[in-house]
Amino acid sequence: MIVVAPDSPARPDVRRLLDEHLADMFATSPADSVHALDHGALASPDIAFWTARDDCGVLLGCGALKDLGMDEGEIKSMRSAQNARGRGVAGLLLNRILEEARERGHGRVYLETGTEDYFAPARRLYERHGFAVCPPFADYVPDPHSVFMARSLADAPG
Repeated sequence: MIVVAPDSPARPDVRRLLDEHLADMFATSPADSVHALDHGALASPDIAFWTARDDCGVLLGCGALKDLGMDEGEIKSMRSAQNARGRGVAGLLLNRILEEARERGHGRVYLETGTEDYFAPARRLYERHGFAVCPPFADYVPDPHSVFMARSLADAPG
């Protein structure tokens, strides 16, 4: 069984996963195109953070929702642990984040991901969950290494 629940990005196992995430982002994208947040930034009051764990408490993944104001949110720091890939962890986390966005009254949720092949599975996940490519949002600017995606929450659940 996989449990998705609020958690702290400061927990040691979560910090290790986030450090791995940041290292991969810097290895696959130019530094000025990396928009991933570290554990300190993810502890901000405008960010809700969740982890997915198995029934023994082993960390399987994480994800966050940043409040952008004006009834909008942004998905941040979606990451599945290497040993958890292909088990549906990212989909469970994404569904929980979208549920929370609806509960907060967000009408639209955005995200930024990379254009490199490394990010293709993430882009496919988001497309399966109703996200479509959009122009840059919030403080982002056009970047050939970034894909911006959005989804309306007025449509069907999930």
